[in-house]
Amino acid sequence: MQQPFHTTILQKSKFKVIKWKNDLLHLLYPDMCLICSQELPNSEVQLCHLCEHSLRYTYYETFQDASSLDKLFWGRVDLESTFALLHFEKQTSTQEILHQIKYKNKSKLAAEMGRRIGQKIQLDQNRFGGIDALIPVPMHPKKQYLRGYNQSELIAEGISKTTGIPVNKSFISKKSNTESQTKKGRFLRWDNVSEVFEINTSKMNDAKHLAIIDDVVTTGATIEACILKIRNELPNIKISIISLAATK
Repeated sequence: MQQPFHTTILQKSKFKVIKWKNDLLHLLYPDMCLICSQELPNSEVQLCHLCEHSLRYTYYETFQDASSLDKLFWGRVDLESTFALLHFEKQTSTQEILHQIKYKNKSKLAAEMGRRIGQKIQLDQNRFGGIDALIPVPMHPKKQYLRGYNQSELIAEGISKTTGIPVNKSFISKKSNTESQTKKGRFLRWDNVSEVFEINTSKMNDAKHLAIIDDVVTTGATIEACILKIRNELPNIKISIISLAATK
């Protein structure tokens, strides 16, 4: 049934008003690239073309053989699966993304990267379809208070919005404030984190498969310590690793 002429005119007028309002808001408060802060066109994009083009995706969701992240944990802990969205290399957009999320409170950037992770892992239901909960690698409460947030939690929340998998922030906690891991070798890192985590099994509610969420995996010492602590309490639970970035 064809709409009355005056209804069509009103709808067109309403559309023009909405478009004018959106254009005005963009003029006053332009959308900015979440990485480089350059102004974006009036669209739904989150990253500018240059930053988008510079992203170093791993494409691990398409791998049939073991990835370098899989191999990093061989002989250390038993894992169901691993995934990293980006390759980590210094002086690249990946390092800039991690810096912005970790130190510049770029919660929207963390959410966007988490959303992209969620889209990727949904392509591989065999490996990631049965995850019951996302477990962000915890920070010590004092350190999180000083920073204002835990970047792994922000990434996990972005993944959750895409996949619907719940985030559990209270299952694992950090009981001591370790030194920075940045300049430590693998074995020094392990000594630094091996006894710092606590598990609250009452917060898990019969989950069968957990995914540990971190911003970047380098030596894997922190995540290994998390997993060994979990396995001490829940020896039969399946565990996967999902990270924004990982070294090649």
